Amino acid sequence: MSDIIRSAYQRTWWAILLRGVFSLCIGAFILWRPLDSIATFALVIAFWSLFNGITQVVHGVALRQVFTRWWVLLVSGFVAIAFGIAALTVYPGLSLAFAVIWVTWWLFLVGGFAILLSVVERRHGLPWGWTLAFGVVNVIAAVYGLMSPPATLAAIMALIATFALVSGAVHVTAAFKLASAKAQLTDSLHGAAAR
Repeated sequence: MSDIIRSAYQRTWWAILLRGVFSLCIGAFILWRPLDSIATFALVIAFWSLFNGITQVVHGVALRQVFTRWWVLLVSGFVAIAFGIAALTVYPGLSLAFAVIWVTWWLFLVGGFAILLSVVERRHGLPWGWTLAFGVVNVIAAVYGLMSPPATLAAIMALIATFALVSGAVHVTAAFKLASAKAQLTDSLHGAAAR
């Protein structure tokens, strides 16, 4: 059993570290050349999807003996790979259309839920004004996003760069914390065995 856990740890550690480094590189590139080419942005989306899909497939296969729902990672990985291949085939239109539609629908949903939540808060006598304002602003942003795809793409680029940098830093930190936890666990086990 310890060999299975050790093998899963090695694969997981490398996958987390590589995912973090890749995210940091993508975020830095987008910030460094924000207006260079929207086509590059489409490639980033496609390759990001491919890389994340491959990483999830590797995680799913590596964790199948210790994680009962490993197939969820496998399926989501294959979906991400399929989208990445489709985005490269229908280049750059699919990636860019997906980005605009995804963000505007997300804004619509968040705004709609916030407006509904403000109604519930008002019925229960809770402060509801800020929640309503947040919902309305999200809906307005979604409408504007659909009406102005270039502005939406520029905002998306800034958001993805920020997310990639934060995500990369978190993944790299998590990889080193995982290595540190493994070292502490190994030392503890050796200390217990020596007694």
